[in-house]
Amino acid sequence: MKLAFCLYNYFPYGGMEKNLLAIAHECLKRGHSLHIFTMNWQGEKPAGVEVIRVPRSGMTNHSQANAFSANLSKKLARNSYDLIMGFNKMPGIDLYYAADVCYVARVKRQRSFLSRLTPRYRLFSAFERAVFSPQSSTEILILSDKEKSIYQTTYGTPDKRFHDVPPGVNKKKIRSVIGTENRKNIREKLGLAGGETLLLMVGSHFKTKGVDRSIRAVASLPLPLQKTTHLFIIGKGDEKPYRRISEKLGIAAHVHFLGTRDDVPLFLAGADFLLQASRTENTGNAIVEALVAGVPVLATESCGYAFHIERARAGKIIPCSPFRQENMNDILAEMLCSQEKEHWQQNAISYADHTDLYNRLKVIVDIIESVGARSHAQYNTASPEMDTNTPATSNFHAQ
Repeated sequence: MKLAFCLYNYFPYGGMEKNLLAIAHECLKRGHSLHIFTMNWQGEKPAGVEVIRVPRSGMTNHSQANAFSANLSKKLARNSYDLIMGFNKMPGIDLYYAADVCYVARVKRQRSFLSRLTPRYRLFSAFERAVFSPQSSTEILILSDKEKSIYQTTYGTPDKRFHDVPPGVNKKKIRSVIGTENRKNIREKLGLAGGETLLLMVGSHFKTKGVDRSIRAVASLPLPLQKTTHLFIIGKGDEKPYRRISEKLGIAAHVHFLGTRDDVPLFLAGADFLLQASRTENTGNAIVEALVAGVPVLATESCGYAFHIERARAGKIIPCSPFRQENMNDILAEMLCSQEKEHWQQNAISYADHTDLYNRLKVIVDIIESVGARSHAQYNTASPEMDTNTPATSNFHAQ
């Protein structure tokens, strides 16, 4: 099959981008050809894949997205693709990888009515509607049952257009570094004494991930506990405002930013708990990675994968209806002092050994092949009287 993947920007340390690359490699292994269309690509380009830059224009994110969509349609029309897959919401795609939360629902939940009158809202809500409306033909790879429900409540999207996919954790990579020796080495490298607690956060976009919430929770700990607790943050973001918060709260020496890393499993080996205090999170892959590593998790219920913590009995979930900082503070203090830590660790390992947290790639590429074959067949059976300049469907197929 000839495939086209489309996204606004590629950043090598983003969760969605990592999954895009893994899906691309699986498609190549199965013998498919692949073009990736994007405005910007950071990092190495994958072997065997042609990355095609789509010119960007405009000063704002929404104006650039609009220009990207218009220019993309022209580029796609020059080729005949069996399937066009979007990793951002945009018109004209056959299959959408639903890594983002519902934009319209989030704005309604978090912003004032006036925000819905802006050009940004009009553009992004229109692009979302192009994917999820009942009239659309786009099929959807859904990563979270919770988010699926929100999309269907918002748009009335037919159930038959959703395809559920499991997480895609690399169990072998994580388990290969989990052990006493690596735990000792990474903690020594970070300057931690034997009795100190390592709290780990993993993910870019610090505001969305709730880094400020975690810093405040550490600062609220009883002084003896606070002195032995350190928060380490892996990911890309503007560190300055969060350093200022930690300095103002007097815990700057206990908050550490490590930047982007390729060796996250090593830090899981040394971690005592994972924190995922996200304001909004479609999934939260770090949660399931921690469970595979046997690390207890404290996460907000806003995370799509928070239900895995409950099912595994391997940590605690912070209520978010509404979120209260004092509540998170209390729950963190309880976890750090709990006698349940060893049970949470054992439960996490057992759950990860008996639950499919791993087969995302196989499932997704199976769906790509199925949807692509169906779309191609529909195109080939289109009316011979059709204008050759008109797409066979609402998507960007060209004759």
